[in-house]
Formats: sequence, C-alpha cells, structure tokens
Amino acid sequence: MIDPVAIAKTIAWGAFVLGIIFGFVGNKTHFCTMGAISDIVNMGDWNRMRMWLLAMAVAILGASGLQGAGLIDISKSIYATPNLIWLSYLIGGFLFGLGMTLASGCGSKTLIRIGAGNLKSLVVLIVSAIAAYMTLKGLFGVFRVWAIDPVAFKLPANQDLPSLAAYAFGSARGMTLAILSVAIAGTLLAFIFKDREFGTFDNVMGGVVTGLVIVGGWYLSGHLGYLPEDPNTLEERFYATNTGRMESFSFVAPQAYLLELLMFWSDTSRVVTFGIAAALGTMIGSFGWALWSRSFQLESFRDPEDMINHLVGAVFMGFGGILGLGCTIGQGLSGVSTLALGSILVLLSIIAGSVVAMKYQYWRVGG
Repeated sequence: MIDPVAIAKTIAWGAFVLGIIFGFVGNKTHFCTMGAISDIVNMGDWNRMRMWLLAMAVAILGASGLQGAGLIDISKSIYATPNLIWLSYLIGGFLFGLGMTLASGCGSKTLIRIGAGNLKSLVVLIVSAIAAYMTLKGLFGVFRVWAIDPVAFKLPANQDLPSLAAYAFGSARGMTLAILSVAIAGTLLAFIFKDREFGTFDNVMGGVVTGLVIVGGWYLSGHLGYLPEDPNTLEERFYATNTGRMESFSFVAPQAYLLELLMFWSDTSRVVTFGIAAALGTMIGSFGWALWSRSFQLESFRDPEDMINHLVGAVFMGFGGILGLGCTIGQGLSGVSTLALGSILVLLSIIAGSVVAMKYQYWRVGG
C-alpha cells in the first residue's frame, strides 16, 4: 500500500542530503555564479565560469538521460510550459542580477556564506525571504499579477527547445531532445576543457558534483516522488514540492517557504518540502566544510553603506527571483537543464544585471 507520508519524507530527506553535498562542495570549490561573472569582468579569468558551465553541461545531459530512460517527464516542471512570460523573465532576471551583486552572492552563495559564518548573508536571507514572500502572496504579488504576469506569449508547444523544434520540423521530440542535449552539452564541454588551466581537481569537482546534484533533484521529485494517481485524489501528484510539480534545486521561493514554515510552525499543513530541505542542507554542508577546513569566521557589515547595499540587493533578489521563477541555480542550472527558452532568457538577464551592477560599483570607486 502506498504511504504518502513516507514518500514525502523520502523526498525531503533526499533533498537534504543533496543539499549537504552541494553546500560542502560549493564552499570547498568556491562555486559562485556572481563570482564567476566578477572574475571575467574584473580580471578576465574564466575558470569559475567554466566550472559553472560544466555543471550546466552535466545537468543537461543528466536531465535528458532521465527523460530518455522514461524516469521523468520534463514537461511536468514549471519551466517547460507553453506560456512564455517574457516580461517577467527579463525584469526578474535583471533585478536578480543587480541584487546578487549588491548582496555579495546569489541565493545559493548566500546559504553557503551563512554556513561559513557570514552574518551579512544571514540578514540577506531574511530580507530576501520576506521580499520573495511578498512577491508570492503579498503586496508585491498584487503588482506582479496585475502588471507583469499577463504580458506573455502563448507558444504552439512547450517552451523547451526540443518541443519547439519538434513542432517546427515535425520530428519526434525524444530524438530532438537527444540531439540538442548532446550538441549543446558537447559545445559547452569543448569550450570548458580547451583551457588546460581549468582542469584542476576543485574546478572539475565543483562543476560535476553540482550538475549531478541537479540531476539527483530531478530524479527525487520527478520519479521517486511522483505518483500518476494519488490514492486520495485519484490525480497525479508530486510529493513534497511547493509548486505541486516536479522540482530540482532553486533558492528563492524555498527561502520564502522556509520563513513561512518557521512563522506558522504549529499549522500542520506546513511541512518540510524539497526546496526547504535543500536550502537547510546547503547551509549545513557549507558549515561542515568550514569546520573541516577551519575557515569558519564570523563576519558582519563594515559600515552603513555596506549594509544598505546588502539590504537593497536582498529585496531585488527576492522580488526578481520570484518574477523570474528562479535564481542562478533554479533557472541557470535546473531550468536550463530542461532547455527551456524562458530559463535561457532569465539567465542572460541575470548576467546582464550583474554586469551593470559591477560596472556601477567600479565607477563609484573611481575606476
């Protein structure tokens, strides 16, 4: 007999373990999208960007492999829908990029820095979670639903590139998925490893492990946590996800739901979900590496301007992350692994916002 409670616990604990792995390796290898962009803009160093692109290539190949094996159905994720909310993607991604630069890191890096003792990132987490919750269900959400969400294109097929290509050329989606996944991931891998300096243990481990964590998330929520017919409702169900659909790692909305869980702990309808467990695991994994390497150190704001930058950045991340349906991990890796057009738009917008913020900061200091 199917036990829904046991399934939900399996998904939550599995996400927690994956989060620990991600946080431990992310701290050890300095995996950071904002840092990767900063290295390029300020020093012309592509090593951390190659690490991030390696994670992307592994995630793309892994997600398409799971799909090809019939273990998951990418069309059941929030990324692969026919409704392309392009304005929300562009604004959300750009604001998130601005915010993560002002706040010294994206959602995942904020959790990793908290595990290493950074009190600034703890403040960023709280403010970002409040802003995200306000965008989901509060004041910002009213504006979002009224002014931004309605601006969209209805595509003739799901917005993932294999579905669009299959529709355009009349080909089988499975074959199109395999061809595009191998072509895109292969191109990324060729670029990544053409520079021999990249091939250090930490660089390769950071990219490969992070990509596999994304794939593990898809397997957990999309296969182990999926029932085509729930015994109570007789409808398909994905257990322990906040969206009610298949999920992998993302770190904006889960922060809001973590805050909600803590505020309404006595409400038994609030439970630990995949996203919440992954966020908690990431902090603990990072803390584990900080203790192991003896790098744990409390750090706070250096002056009022530093605090203001982080507070503004946190609000931008919370608001922008919900508009864009994810962060550098949620859209940049989980979303892009589905080859969704919207995820690519968000990713490019995040990079643009981050570069603008960096250029502004460089100008402020007289560069």
